[in-house]
Amino acid sequence: MTTTTASTRKILMSATALAAAALLAQADARAQGSGQLNVVCSVQDEWCSLISTTFARSAGIKVNVLKRGSGEALAQLIAERSNPKSDVWFGGTGDPHLQAAEQDLTLAYKSPSLAQLHPWAQAQAEQSGWRTVGVYSGPLGFAYNTELLAKKKLPVPRCWKDLLSPALRGEVQVANPASSGTAYTMIATIVQLMGEDKAYDYLKGLHKNVSQYTRSGTGPIKAAARGETTVSISFVHDAPGEQMQGFPIATETPCEGTGAEIGSLSIVKGSRNLENAKKFYEWALTPAAQQLGVAAKQFQLPSNKTTPLDSRIPDFRKIKFIHYDYAKYGQSAERKRLIERWEREVNALPR
Repeated sequence: MTTTTASTRKILMSATALAAAALLAQADARAQGSGQLNVVCSVQDEWCSLISTTFARSAGIKVNVLKRGSGEALAQLIAERSNPKSDVWFGGTGDPHLQAAEQDLTLAYKSPSLAQLHPWAQAQAEQSGWRTVGVYSGPLGFAYNTELLAKKKLPVPRCWKDLLSPALRGEVQVANPASSGTAYTMIATIVQLMGEDKAYDYLKGLHKNVSQYTRSGTGPIKAAARGETTVSISFVHDAPGEQMQGFPIATETPCEGTGAEIGSLSIVKGSRNLENAKKFYEWALTPAAQQLGVAAKQFQLPSNKTTPLDSRIPDFRKIKFIHYDYAKYGQSAERKRLIERWEREVNALPR
């Protein structure tokens, strides 16, 4: 029998280690290629959790979720342009998704399910060159604390002009458009409704009544629900979740007309798990997936026309909408210009 020398044993051990490493690398590659999906999620935490766990269970794919606000998600896609770590971006206001499409950060993908969607969702896809699609929509309006309004003997704000009342001095909260898609939607809506110069005159008048510009778009309605402010400018679909917790909150949509967000869905260009990203994309457009919003206490209008609707979802037929130009106001240069003007002419003013 031949005796194995120490040097031979070392060679054999090294070869075994290399083989094991190769097998692990192959297994990891298989997992990356067929068993995983990395989602940047820009909706509320509970909704992110529901979509990830439900899709993972139904598709047999491991889902890794990174929660990011829509502005933060766009910044991440820009930073990772040369080496994307995410496969798909779910939710958040549509403007940053359109900017990602404009900057070639997302992949053109024309879903066979498009015909099942509302026209506004199909238009979002077409305007982006098929690089994003609408998954939900929600109208912009006002929320108010019913108890505070009654206590202070203030009228219900029903129109944009009502928010300029001297009686509301320090009683209004809205988010900062530099960090919030909600607030940028407000500026773009008012500009389209009034014309740009008149819109900024309006925003200067509103500034006198604003107690705080919050970082988050949901911050003002939560403050109104908890009695920290009387009125907020918010997406009105955020109110039912506050009402379910027992807070005295009610909403109106402006009599002159209002805009709406289109929450969107995009596949990241350079996705390492492209087939899984497409599977998720198609699944997210189904009625079953879109009902998870209500399950997470979120009440936007789903984009699939056949999704059963909860009674707490705003009735779009009863709301006066402007013809919101998503293509124009979703452009990076236009957003930057309007926000810079707001910073210079409005936010810099004393209150």
